[in-house]
Amino acid sequence: MLKKIYKIIIVPYILFLLYLMFLGMGRFQYEENLITVEPFFSTVKFIQGPHKTIDVVKIVLGNIIMFIPFGFLGWMIPELKKLKPLVFGFISCIVIVEALQYFTRMGIFEVDDIILNTSGVYTGWLLCGFIERKFNG
Repeated sequence: MLKKIYKIIIVPYILFLLYLMFLGMGRFQYEENLITVEPFFSTVKFIQGPHKTIDVVKIVLGNIIMFIPFGFLGWMIPELKKLKPLVFGFISCIVIVEALQYFTRMGIFEVDDIILNTSGVYTGWLLCGFIERKFNG
């Protein structure tokens, strides 16, 4: 039952995420192309900035939690039940999305986002394995 629901919801969810990544949450087009490639630099700088704690939690945890559903892609594509192909495929896709944000100037290409988003996928993959062991074993 969960797998059927997942298969119905994942495509609209992907479209919703793309909307958020390019147009939602007060996005605007930057004057120039921006890139942050030093791992954890922008996240630490953001956390130390003048932002409210709740905003920091929303942004950092949001970048992880919003990508947990991708850890379940093995339910649709059996090859993605294994961690290595799942992570390789996801990183390939998220790098393309980050590059599109860079080239359209509708976001910043940030290595931190790739790391946090991939952490979400890994969390989802662990959760998927747990659910399968719990209900199939």
